[in-house]
Amino acid sequence: MPKPKKTAKRSAKGPARQTSRSQNSKTPASLNQETLDRIAAALERLSPQSSNHIDFKAADAFVWQADGGLTPVPRVNRVEMGLLRGIDRVRDTLIENTERFANGLPANNALLWGARGMGKSSLVKASHAAVNAASKKPGILKLIEIHREDIESLPALMALLRPAPFRFIVFCDDLSFDGEDTSYKSLKAVLEGGIEGRPDNVILYATSNRRHLMARDMIDNERSTAINPGEAVEEKVSLSDRFGLWLGFHKCSQDEFLAMIDGYVKHFKIPVDADDLRRDALEWSTTRGSRSGRVAWQFIQDLAGRQGIRLT
Repeated sequence: MPKPKKTAKRSAKGPARQTSRSQNSKTPASLNQETLDRIAAALERLSPQSSNHIDFKAADAFVWQADGGLTPVPRVNRVEMGLLRGIDRVRDTLIENTERFANGLPANNALLWGARGMGKSSLVKASHAAVNAASKKPGILKLIEIHREDIESLPALMALLRPAPFRFIVFCDDLSFDGEDTSYKSLKAVLEGGIEGRPDNVILYATSNRRHLMARDMIDNERSTAINPGEAVEEKVSLSDRFGLWLGFHKCSQDEFLAMIDGYVKHFKIPVDADDLRRDALEWSTTRGSRSGRVAWQFIQDLAGRQGIRLT
């Protein structure tokens, strides 16, 4: 009699196990097509973008995204080269460097540093447009903007641009480093010193208010706290040394400021009396506490707005 009881117990356990297995087998099938599509789309976004899949002919300028994508810019916000006043020497130097690079000749990475609002980023964008327009191969030179916070992804951008049949200016506006920020090491490796190095078809232009790309108190702090102050400071200051071209921008004089104003007025054909223009422009700069290309442009916007003139 005990044998049938054991058989009954086994038969009782059998259906329970089968039920558990059947429930587990239903789990994969419960994933509908919509869920699978979302997973596939997420994996596609995470995968690195190939230069073969980028239409570089779609625009002359692009913005680099941290997730590995390039967004075309249909219309670049730039100032015409002829309207940039008071920076003749640095203008000529940067254009010459950019022309050599566009023609496949040796050229230097450039650091444009100095006073705020004096046209550093405007000069980079204007140089790109001018050189591209004069090139024997129109559209060969592309402008790629990378945001300061995405500097650590710079090696990925270099790998993406290396096989492309174009010349690229990688541009970072307002570049600087503070505190314990170590992302500058990615930039150092790309500029010089990395195994792969900078691709032959890529050049880097950066603007900064700081000559050495870091605050003075940050440098002084390194000197006062490091075991070997000289080596600690050299490690961070050496970053700016890796830009072969240093272009300094300084505060403009009153005459240069008024020349900027006159240039804008003539370009946009704003009817205004010369004496009134001079008086109002100087008053505007006094209330702002500075004279620069940016302040001049802000004055022109105010002047044109009061007269109902569109700046196009």
